[in-house]
Amino acid sequence: MSRLTTLLATLALCLTAATSINAAERELTVYTYDSFVSEWGMAPKIKPAFEAQCDCTINFVGLEDAVALLQRIKLEGANSKADLVLGLDLNLIDEAKKSGLFSRHQVDTSKLDLPITWSDDTFVPFDYGYFAFVYDTKALPNPPTSLEELINADPSLKVIIQDPRSSTPGLGLMLWMKSVYGDNASQAWAKLSDNILTTTKGWSEAYFSLFLAGEAPMVLSYSSSPAYHMAIEGNEQFQAAAFAEGHYLQVEVAAKLAKSNQQALADEFLNFMVSEEFQRHAPLTNVMYPVSPEVTMPKAYNKLIAPAKVLKIDDALVNSQRKDWVKEWLTAMTQ
Repeated sequence: MSRLTTLLATLALCLTAATSINAAERELTVYTYDSFVSEWGMAPKIKPAFEAQCDCTINFVGLEDAVALLQRIKLEGANSKADLVLGLDLNLIDEAKKSGLFSRHQVDTSKLDLPITWSDDTFVPFDYGYFAFVYDTKALPNPPTSLEELINADPSLKVIIQDPRSSTPGLGLMLWMKSVYGDNASQAWAKLSDNILTTTKGWSEAYFSLFLAGEAPMVLSYSSSPAYHMAIEGNEQFQAAAFAEGHYLQVEVAAKLAKSNQQALADEFLNFMVSEEFQRHAPLTNVMYPVSPEVTMPKAYNKLIAPAKVLKIDDALVNSQRKDWVKEWLTAMTQ
């Protein structure tokens, strides 16, 4: 019996060691934006569930907003430690794809629920939303009802925006202005500049550090942002202003890095990402609309504004013109 016991114990140790080695080999590194990995973000919610499913380790690396995220990936190139990038958006897809750094996914996206038809073979959407100006109802009981009204508002009305060179919402506002004003966007920016309190590098600084601290009554964010305050805090003080011209669409996506040696594991994560297990956390952690039709939406979403029109510029046009449009923005803001 002692020999049998010893043999079984040795076998158990070998199996444990083999499992540990296998788990170590199945390790996925995901680059994403900083709010996704925060204590109130999605990463702490989904990490245990995916690791239990895949018998692997997933490491989330929080960086800045999506624009800076793509710049980081392009700078690192084939030497990047990332296996997958989560948090790029619709307006960066063309540039990202042309970099040659990403590989095709193995995910069926045909049943996803989005405001637009999705058929991309490289980028998988995981949520979407609409850019909007969120305002403090106590400080600003009568907010602007259009972009036109905002850019012509008295200079005493201050707003906080983000930089289109480093921030996804900042890029979204630039495209929002371009989609409404076209060739006259420069003049519109020049008018709006008098109302801008500050331009931050990223969304978190603008929203949490400045807007919620009372530095300005309006901030560039999302139409869904008030849902968090209403559902989690029971607070209806912060609302999104509905603009007559419509609101610009954002779709957030994830994709595999072509150089990654964890292609199968990355696809497993991407399939998990569009499942109800992941998607159900989107409305009140990422505070965006899920792409899965299976998710039961919080009641707070029934109180949100609905865009009068969904605005979107072709992503290939965005990629070809973005540098010129950023220069236009910089010139107008410094006049």
